[in-house]
Parts: sequence; structure tokens; C-alpha cells
Amino acid sequence: MAETKVKETQVAAEEVVEKKTTKKRTKKAADETKAVKKTAKKATKKPSEKEEKPKKTTKKAEKKEKDEVKAVKKTRKKAVKKDNVEKTAKEEKPVEEVKVEETKPVVEVKVEETKPVVEVTPEVVEEAKEMAEQVVETYGPRKSVAFIGSECFPFVKTGGLGDVMYALPKALVDLNCDVRVLIPNYKCIPYKYKEKMVYRGSFYMDLCSDGRKFYVGIMEYINDGVIYDFIDNEEFFSSGNPYTSIVGDIPKFCYFAKAALNYMNWSPDVIHCHDWQAALIPVYVKTVFAPTPVGRAKTILTVHNLRFQGIYNVPTIQYWTNLPYHVFNVDGLGQGNNDANMLKGGLAYADMITTVSHTYANEIQTGEYGEKLDAHLRYHNPKLHGIVNGIDIDIWNPATDEYLASNYDVTNVVSNKVGNKMALQTKLGLDQDHSKFVIGLISRLTDQKGLDLINAVLPEIVDDFTQVVILGTGDKVYEDAFRKFENDYRGNVSSSIMYDEARSHEIYAGVDALLVPSRFEPCGLTQLIAMRYGTVPIVRETGGLKDTVAPYNKNTNDGNGFTFDRYDAGLLLDAINRAKTLYFNNRWCWDEMVQRDMAKDVSWENSAKQYKDLYVDVTK
Repeated sequence: MAETKVKETQVAAEEVVEKKTTKKRTKKAADETKAVKKTAKKATKKPSEKEEKPKKTTKKAEKKEKDEVKAVKKTRKKAVKKDNVEKTAKEEKPVEEVKVEETKPVVEVKVEETKPVVEVTPEVVEEAKEMAEQVVETYGPRKSVAFIGSECFPFVKTGGLGDVMYALPKALVDLNCDVRVLIPNYKCIPYKYKEKMVYRGSFYMDLCSDGRKFYVGIMEYINDGVIYDFIDNEEFFSSGNPYTSIVGDIPKFCYFAKAALNYMNWSPDVIHCHDWQAALIPVYVKTVFAPTPVGRAKTILTVHNLRFQGIYNVPTIQYWTNLPYHVFNVDGLGQGNNDANMLKGGLAYADMITTVSHTYANEIQTGEYGEKLDAHLRYHNPKLHGIVNGIDIDIWNPATDEYLASNYDVTNVVSNKVGNKMALQTKLGLDQDHSKFVIGLISRLTDQKGLDLINAVLPEIVDDFTQVVILGTGDKVYEDAFRKFENDYRGNVSSSIMYDEARSHEIYAGVDALLVPSRFEPCGLTQLIAMRYGTVPIVRETGGLKDTVAPYNKNTNDGNGFTFDRYDAGLLLDAINRAKTLYFNNRWCWDEMVQRDMAKDVSWENSAKQYKDLYVDVTK
């Protein structure tokens, strides 16, 4: 009878246990299990304690279930009364087994329900191994990566490099990577970020060939799982702008590269460098730092724009780097009779080279786009890869963008986007007419961006049905030209000669099409942002523009923009007219293209996976 009651009580207790799902009760049950197991082990030595401890533990764990506790107590008392305490100690094996059986289901049920465990068991270890294997299978092996570059949004940004230095590390954190970003601590970084930086230490570093030493301070800022380390030195970074002149920038970035490596008190798997300002990193790693732990890291150099290379005379760069003379030969930094090319040296010494689109990776190996490094790049072709950039789709999201007059997504873009057009026309002083075709240009005003083509055709673009909106700063010749166009075509042309983050969002959402007629374009981000906002890109087929914008085909009604191949003003005008014809004559086809553009994946997810694969390959 006693055994029957014990079993009945056990079943009742199990039913009660199954109802407890909160963490607090899980912990109590686990504590009870520990106490019961401990008591069971001591039973043969101290029978009197064996009788008392389970009662206390059970009472503590099941204080809210008084009826069940009483039943357990009565059952145990009957079992004890069969014989004296000493006999019970010898003959009570069945009772001991019942107690162990009673607690086992509690442990099993709680582990299955709550996942967090109190003690490490073989089962838990096995489960952890399986989870780790699943993470590796999904995201690949864990890699530590140091990003080194001259700018990073939101701290300092002059172009696409700043966006990449911000968005790519964030995406890599989600792919099982430990990421640190190292940039200079410029004076122009806004105070709202500087006040949150934490001082991590300082040291003095040998830099120059004459033994001259310089101070290196480290400030740290953490955001979105990424650690940002700022290299601090007022002598080099006190200017209001990150870039001043080649004379001042050469010493600045020689210092920055060496300081970043000297600071590293850890050895990352990969050091990912960006553009000429960080191109000395691979050279230093393979020479000066080769005997150190940092020297074991693999280096990847990404070229965002081959036009900028960091070229100066050999004596000056040799003085500021104290690099051995052999690195200045023609296969390394050496260029021409007496020049050193920092980017060229980085390309030679890096373990892997990437650039920001597949087409641009091929273009820079030709005389037309190679900027006098085409032969050097053809030689290093086996380690050259092209990966298209993405954009941060949280920042660039028309459904939540706080700058927009009317938010929208792919389901309501056709009806809601027009509200942003009307708001933009009002703000910029344009004639208000939602039926007009509005073309946008958001760009640095330089030759590279094809602005001479726009200057040539703009008088033919503007008419009673077409408006043009311009935002950007740059070469004075283009700034003045666009101001004149605004004056000549008042009400139909707006030229904002400035950079304004809020206005760029408003233009992306308010215009119907965006012009990107670049002479060359390594990747381009404006066309990606435009598509994200349901704005149709009109681009030249070069670099990343060719990789990301499929030309519209009127026979099959597919594609996501309008393109032209040769760098010619007439071809640009033809592409614009084709876009206008579709907009006015086949609006339903235009609207379908707008929806296709918004549905296109322009995030960093796929690009980040390709970079992660490169990290794995280069460290094998």
C-alpha cells in the first residue's frame, strides 16, 4: 500500500511540475533535485539525515502545492513506521529508488522546457556541441576581423567608403564574426560621439627613419555589437577635414597605419584595409610586424576608387614609414623614376584584393580604367575579386524614414509616393504638379560623375512636363553651371549646392527617376538607394552600375532601369527620353518597374556572406 501511495503521489507531483513554466520555479525545482541527489548519496552513512532533508527540500520546492506535499509526507511516515530508523537505513532501498525516480523526471522536464541549465551534464555538453555545429554550418567558422580605414559613418563621411565601413561590419557581426573598426580620431567628429568615447590608454611609437616618436592615444566607442577604436593624435588629426592635401595626408596616413598595428594587442584572423589611406597595412604586416603576433594575420585590401593612390617621392615616404628599402622596388611601392605609390605597395603585399563590383574588377585591368596600374593588377589577377556593395536598409527605409512627408512600402508605393513629390516641389519652389516627370541628381560634382554630359543635355531635358532637382557640392565649374540652370529655368530646375542628409532622403522619395551617368563608377550607392525608394535609375553601363541595374526591355516588360553604354551625351538623352516615354504612355509598366525595384534585395546580407567566404578562404 505504501508503495502504491508513493507512486500515486509521484504522478500527482509530476503533473504539478509540468504546469510550472517560469524560470523562478525551474530554479527551485533544480535546487530540490540537487538536494535530493545529495541526500541519496549520503543515505547509507547517515540514515537519520536521509529522512529529514528530502522533506525540507520538497517543502521548499512545492510550497504552493500544499496538498501534494502532505501526501508525500504521509507516505514517507508510513514507510518509516515499518521498522526502526536503523532497519530503515538497511532495508529502504525501494524507497531510495522511488525518490530518485521521483526527481529524475523533474530534471528532464525542466531542461526540456526552459533550456537554461543549472549544472553541466553530459547531455548539456552534447547539446552545446550540436548548437555550435549548427552555427558553424549556418554562418561558417567564427572569424575575428579588424577593419582599418580613413572614415566611417556616422562619425565622418565624405563618400561611399564611410558607408561601407559602417554597414559591412554590422552585417558581419550577424555572420559569426568579431569585428573592430579602427579610424582616426578627427577633430571634425561630432561632439555627441566624442563625449561617449572611453579612453583605453596611450603609448609612444617609433615612426620615422630617424627614430622620431609620436604619441598614440586610443578612444573606444561600442555600437551594434561593433567596437570602434579611434587613433588619437592632435598633431595629425586636428584639421577640420579628414583630407587636406597630399603633402599633409602622406605623413598622416603613414602614422595612422603603423599606429593601428602597434595598438593591436590581439591577433585578428583578418585585417581588412580600405583604399590608399590604409594600404601600407599589408606592407607593414609582411615586413616590420612579421615577427609579431599581428604578423600572423591575413590582409585584404579593398579598392573603392583606383583613381586615388597616395603617390609621393620615395625619400619622403621612406622617412615617414622607416620601411626597408627593398619594398620600394618596381614590384612593390616603386613607381616611375623616384615615386612611391602606397596603393600599389598594398596591392602587391596583400593576401587578397577586392573591389566593389565584378565589372569594376575587370575594368581596372584595362588601360582605359586602370589608372596606370592595369599591368600591376593583371599580374595580381589571381587574388583579385569583385563584390558589389549593399546599403543599410534600416537607415534607407521609406516605410519608416522620418524625413519623408509620406511613408510607403512596396504595397502602396504607387499611391503614397506622389505625396513626397508634391512636398518636394513645394519645399524647393518648383511648380506644383504631380503629373510632371521629376528627375533627380544626388552626387559629388566632379568629372567622374558624368556631369559634363548633363550640362550638355539639360536644356533639352527640361520642358513643360519635366523638372530637374540637383543636390551636391564639388568643382566650381559645375556648381556655377547648375546655379545658372536654376535661374534660367526657374520653377522647373532646383539646384541645392550643398550636402544635406535630410534633403537627400526627400529627393530619393520625391523624384521619379535618378541620373547616374558616370564616366566610371566602382560601385555606386545612389542607384541602390533610389531603387529602395521606388525611384527608377538612369545609368551608364559601367562598374557597379552595370552590375546592379538591368536595362528595361519593352518586349518582355522586365528590367529595373534605363541604361546607355558609351560615354556620350546623345546616348544619355536617349535613355532619359525612353524613360519619359514609358512614364507618360505606359504608366502601368512604369509602376510595375517601381515595384520590382523596391522588391530588389539591395541589403548587405549577400555581400557580407561573400566577404565572410573570403575570410574563410584566405585563412585556410
